Amino acid sequence: MSLDEQFRGWNREHWVSVTHINGIGMQKPRHEKEMVRTAIANLNHPKYAWDVLTKGVCDGCALGVAGLHDWTMDGIHLCTTRLRLLELNTADPIDPVLLSDVEPLRRKSGEELRSMGRLGVPMRRRRGEAGFRPIGWEEALGALASGLREAGRDRSAVYLTSRGLTNEVYYAAAKAVRAIGTNNIDSAARVCHAPSTSGLKATLGVAATTCSLEDVLESDLLVLWGSNPANNQPVFMKHLYLARKNGLRVVVVNPYLEPGLDRYWVPSTVESFLFGTQICDLHVPVRPGGDVALANAVLQKLIEWGAVDEAFIADHTEHWDDVVASLAGQSHEDLCAAAGVDTAVVEAFAREYADASSAILTWSMGITQHADAVSGVQAIVNLALSRGNVGRDGAGLMPIRGHSGVQGGAEMGAYATSFPGGRAVDAENAAEMAELWGFEVPDSPGLTAPEMLDAAARGDIDVLWTSGGNFREVLPDPQRVDAAMATIPLRVHADIVVSSQMLEPGDDVILLPVLTRYEQEGGGTSTTTERRIAFSPEIPRRVGEARSEWRLFADVASRARPELRPHFSWPSNRDLRAEIATVVPAYEGIQDLRETGDQVQYGGRHLCAGGEFPTPSGRARFTPLEPSTADLPVGTFTVATRRGKQFNSMVYAEVDPLTGAGRDAVYIDHDDAAALGMADGAPVRLTSETGTYDGHLHCIRLARGSLQVHWPEGNVLLPAGPDHREPLSQVPDYNATVTVTSR
Repeated sequence: MSLDEQFRGWNREHWVSVTHINGIGMQKPRHEKEMVRTAIANLNHPKYAWDVLTKGVCDGCALGVAGLHDWTMDGIHLCTTRLRLLELNTADPIDPVLLSDVEPLRRKSGEELRSMGRLGVPMRRRRGEAGFRPIGWEEALGALASGLREAGRDRSAVYLTSRGLTNEVYYAAAKAVRAIGTNNIDSAARVCHAPSTSGLKATLGVAATTCSLEDVLESDLLVLWGSNPANNQPVFMKHLYLARKNGLRVVVVNPYLEPGLDRYWVPSTVESFLFGTQICDLHVPVRPGGDVALANAVLQKLIEWGAVDEAFIADHTEHWDDVVASLAGQSHEDLCAAAGVDTAVVEAFAREYADASSAILTWSMGITQHADAVSGVQAIVNLALSRGNVGRDGAGLMPIRGHSGVQGGAEMGAYATSFPGGRAVDAENAAEMAELWGFEVPDSPGLTAPEMLDAAARGDIDVLWTSGGNFREVLPDPQRVDAAMATIPLRVHADIVVSSQMLEPGDDVILLPVLTRYEQEGGGTSTTTERRIAFSPEIPRRVGEARSEWRLFADVASRARPELRPHFSWPSNRDLRAEIATVVPAYEGIQDLRETGDQVQYGGRHLCAGGEFPTPSGRARFTPLEPSTADLPVGTFTVATRRGKQFNSMVYAEVDPLTGAGRDAVYIDHDDAAALGMADGAPVRLTSETGTYDGHLHCIRLARGSLQVHWPEGNVLLPAGPDHREPLSQVPDYNATVTVTSR
């Protein structure tokens, strides 16, 4: 923002306080303190840290900041999440001696393990040994390649997280795993937004956000549904500040009005830095799992008021009459009760939506991590289609991505249920991929991330190769995860730091040190929330013997299948990207990206522009939906998991600066606490069918009958197994039914 723009268009009605300058004396993040702390933490390599910040594409959320800038707003964009991740990129190699005995390390927190430094050499630990010993790359890769050969086609599995991974790594992994002969490859895209992919593909024919961040600045209304960008995508709050100056109204649909979505201080804008910005115009306190009921109730009101876009519906959609008939058989009062909100709130939401000439509906894991998650996405799509809010300026559907590698991971084929380019795993597409790659490709879907653990528990996995990630912190029921992991004969963990998952016992555990996205040979690309393929140049730095992962996957595939070596012999990263452009036509142009700021946005500003949908009929599809019931046994609550001061499962602080709550907080509504005869801060125990969780009550305004606990700590309460997943996407249900007792 220019100096003139900084001081133009101030709106006192949006200010939080004129007396508490910069929120002094109020509960809020202290961004300036965080910046100073980060600067001190990176004093060992200040020049390299500066280069990462000013040249690299952010390895945090998927909004896509290249250097200190993006493609939507002028000025500097930098958030505390990126600053904390910077410490991993500048850390020095760990002394291998520190891993010679894992028992003391198992008592350390994730933050303490990360603070030990970067993995610098391959290491190995066999069952019965106290810890790891350094080994050479030849031994490490030889053991992995021979393990894969001996395991056969379906007894090995590969999982990749979004830990700053590039499209090049995901693509090389997707191709290597198919060369080995299996589709057992999955990524963090599974547990984050697989329901979004399924729901959008079935209704619109696309599997990504239909609009751009530019549209946020031009829209009349933004609906944040089960999403908390103040915590998970802090840079987005600057978009909201500027959009609010342009007249944007904001509806928050969430059991809890997150403090950062009520009021926020954007540090890079003078007005918001001084006085804060009120974000939310209407809060809709939907109960966990009540999203379909809420969307149906709102849609009923739009129909009753004649506030739907009849021309768009007639010209560009199908099955509208089926939805109308289905809604006619549903009681409005029952829908409101199932959603956990009263009719006045539903009408207020519907009025906001009806009065907006353009609207963007945004959602995240508050929608996708439920047993009926795909239905939740389809319900939101129904609302968007009903008023033609797809394919035009200021309007769209935006599943906002929390990690910079998630979108590209799925599109590069690091996915059990799709090949590169989003091709479904079936015989026809397998034949096409075989033609493109020059070797036979398996044609049946592989194991998703949760299913990998199921197979391991049955003794059906001989090799598990993970790139980043931490199943024991990410998936439900960590005791079940540990037991399953212990049965795997060979586990290989490629990562930049030590994680708790590595320290769990196994017959043979190998650690592989790898480079960050900034160190990767030839640079690399990642795909943003708005489908922008952004280039991050190589910023040379050697950390011990760490290697680029796209080379690593190619090397292992060549060792396991020597006859296929020519298919993995890319002279440079640019040659690899040229192959990606051939195999995934939507990524055309990726091969020409060279410098910071270089990008190509597939599909342009809007997907489905002008109401043209890439479906068999050329029309978008409405979906008749029956909401789930809200029948909780007497004396029980629904508990959901939430984030605090963290990035993914990496916890950075014991107290969340946005809420003021500790990591053991049990968020509860004031009235529910009073009904239990308990006060704020009371020590309690939550008990589910899976386990127990000890914490202290944190009284707030929350949807009645619901609780929230921090993730990943709350995973001990979550049931695992096939019966506790969304059936189509196989995403675990990150909610549980619990009782609350004093302790």
